[in-house]
Amino acid sequence: MDSKAQYNPRTVEEVFRDFKGRRAGLIKALTIDVEEFYSQCDPEKENLCLYGFPSEQWEVNLPAEEVPPELPEPVLGINFARDGMQEKDWLSLVAVHSDAWLLAIAFYFGARFGFDKADRKRLFNMINELSTIYEVVTGAAKKQVKEKSSVSNHSGSKSKSSSKTRAPESQARQTKALPLPLNDEDEDDDDDDLDDEDEEEHEETLCGACGENYGTDEFWICCDICEKWFHGKCVKITPARADHIKQYKCPSCSNKRARP
Repeated sequence: MDSKAQYNPRTVEEVFRDFKGRRAGLIKALTIDVEEFYSQCDPEKENLCLYGFPSEQWEVNLPAEEVPPELPEPVLGINFARDGMQEKDWLSLVAVHSDAWLLAIAFYFGARFGFDKADRKRLFNMINELSTIYEVVTGAAKKQVKEKSSVSNHSGSKSKSSSKTRAPESQARQTKALPLPLNDEDEDDDDDDLDDEDEEEHEETLCGACGENYGTDEFWICCDICEKWFHGKCVKITPARADHIKQYKCPSCSNKRARP
């Protein structure tokens, strides 16, 4: 528990770096490590909290004993509601409270180290460029993007993965570079327009693991079960390996067990 109070960022950039590290840890708990997180939140235990650390790690633990604590504390008792609602609803609830906690931490540092109005605004704008944990966990920010992109599935690809890895009724596993036009000279202009339109749509896509936005030179892969997109590096899938996967399941879907 001591590690929660050892890091004190003092500039806007340092506070934002602290925010991103904690956010990454919380997203990891609620997506990649969701089975481990679920198992640690036993309703039979005392009040438990979900902590994210600047090191991008997470921890489920009892709240700080001192009053007031060194830093704002996460919401108490997340474990009590675990078995009283659907898992996705419980995870969404924890995600919302985690977003609130991250903002509390960031603006605590801002107040403690005397950020003026301009600094606070700059910090908030930097934070607001990132998706919320709730958006990452629920996929809310991607629903419209997925609906649009499902209309335009091309057979070719200028990505690192081949058309062999496409799922029949879902988005293809591919790099964020979008498919090349079909080999029909008469349709070159139309296909170029489609590619530009697709690229704009995919720029809003968020990684289901780290929550970061589209990157032009990065390999991305789509889970055939939950249809969330991931950086290949976040889920340890290379383009070469993706070519040999008939149906890709993300870590969360692979580890998910049936629950009553």
